[in-house]
Amino acid sequence: MVDQERTVGREITLRGRGLHTGLESEIVIKPAPAGTGIVFMRKDQPEPVSIPATAEFIFSGEGRQTSLHNGSVRIKTVEHLMASFHGLGVDNAFVEVTGDEIPGFDGSAKQIVTGIQEAGLLRQEQPRNFLYVTEPIFLDEGGQTLIALPNRDGLKLSYSLSYQHRDLRDQFFSSVVTPEVFERELAPARTFCLKEEALLLKAKGFGLGADLTNTLVFENDEPINNELRFENEACRHKVMDLLGDLYLIGRPLRAHVIACRSGHAQNMKLVAQLRASINRKEIDRPMNPSRGNSKELDHEEVQKILPHRAPFLFVDRIIELEPGIRAVGIKKVKKDEPYFKGHFPGHPVMPGVLIIEALAQVGGVLLLSKPENRGKIAYFMTIEGVKFRRPVHPGDELRLETEAIRIRSKTGQCRGRALVGDKVVCEASEVKFAIVDNT
Repeated sequence: MVDQERTVGREITLRGRGLHTGLESEIVIKPAPAGTGIVFMRKDQPEPVSIPATAEFIFSGEGRQTSLHNGSVRIKTVEHLMASFHGLGVDNAFVEVTGDEIPGFDGSAKQIVTGIQEAGLLRQEQPRNFLYVTEPIFLDEGGQTLIALPNRDGLKLSYSLSYQHRDLRDQFFSSVVTPEVFERELAPARTFCLKEEALLLKAKGFGLGADLTNTLVFENDEPINNELRFENEACRHKVMDLLGDLYLIGRPLRAHVIACRSGHAQNMKLVAQLRASINRKEIDRPMNPSRGNSKELDHEEVQKILPHRAPFLFVDRIIELEPGIRAVGIKKVKKDEPYFKGHFPGHPVMPGVLIIEALAQVGGVLLLSKPENRGKIAYFMTIEGVKFRRPVHPGDELRLETEAIRIRSKTGQCRGRALVGDKVVCEASEVKFAIVDNT
């Protein structure tokens, strides 16, 4: 049986104080369409700001927490909420945030889990898009290690906690993560620190909302004025943090991740490597053949979708189009193209940036061909994994193949490659666009 994507059954509103800012905040978790992913939305800004929960938006300047930002707006301490989505199997959700930080509640994810369970999960038509680790990945930074191993049957997390300090003994936890395990074994585990760390952290601006009711403060291997929920509660909380950080890959993970003394900074480096593995797999995978329901667009029809005109329109026609799924374009490289006069005139080759532009224009047709995007403009934002394989000469015919990775209301991502005959001349693992109104 195919495992289908899920979203929450109804809106969930949760309020509380941020562990680090100490300020009150509110989140509203809302159902989202299949293929959306987790998207945070700051509704308290002059203009609402959306931040997808993926590695590209991680803010690397924070410690003791995981934050997202889009260059101007930040959302702090997302790891417990992301762990809840990952652990319970929530693929798609909008999270409206009022405030700078996700509420910390009692330092665990219990209240989040309760809210999601009360709302229920809604199964969607699209199959879940797992990332399967196919070869070992190893990170080691001075004794802080992370290893990701293949494990197609599920996600297993193993963590060794070793502060090497008298106030907190070494601990270990290992388990396959299922919704039941997450609810029972991980979600109740609370955030913690050592007694000697507490004042230092507050002096640095962390933990301003932390106290003995929402944080385990360890001295002589015991929490001060508190009772443990598990003998190895600190280690379990580290596993929950790791689970949340790993969901910033942008899809559920199938692997065995073994961690020793790692924290958010090391987790993010593993996330970056896993994201890179997605790009490699997708660029190596052959493009899907047409499924028989594609259509063609002539030059005039292409111009009805794209705003470009000569000499900057690099798509002659579209020979295959499945709106929102796949597009294949053709560009005949004429001998009198204006750039040949100045680009290696003694040995004319098409500039690489123009090959990428041609590929991006076909990607724009792919995104804008969806009915809800008709009449909009796709602005080229970023590109990753670009490789140039061989030169393109006058007289060549470029076949420009693109395939959607993800399309949302205001952004879209695709991958693509350019070929001359059966030879790949250029490929890009991810091209990202902003989709805006044509006003």
